[in-house]
Amino acid sequence: MVIRKAVLVSFSVRSDMFDSNYERNKFYRGLYGWRQKIKKSYGEYEYYKSGLLDEVPFFKVNKSLFIVACKDIKLITEYIDTWKHKVKYNIFEIILTPQQIKMLEENDVL
Repeated sequence: MVIRKAVLVSFSVRSDMFDSNYERNKFYRGLYGWRQKIKKSYGEYEYYKSGLLDEVPFFKVNKSLFIVACKDIKLITEYIDTWKHKVKYNIFEIILTPQQIKMLEENDVL
């Protein structure tokens, strides 16, 4: 039986510590990336700006909860640590079920 481990990252933003909604959104955009629509007189364009998790395979469980491979956790903690005092996080090593392993392999997380 193959046992696969991964890391569950849970974080919470301390909204009162951010200077503005713009700064708080900057954290989320830096992590998850975002789409930007630009309207011009001759049409509408949509751009995608990448975030850290575009470079690291992950599985999003919730807005502030995601799973990454153990090997990628250092990149995640380094990013969140740049937001110290404004974002708190916890990391949990987890053991995946065979069904979860299959799902994560399909998403190229493991």
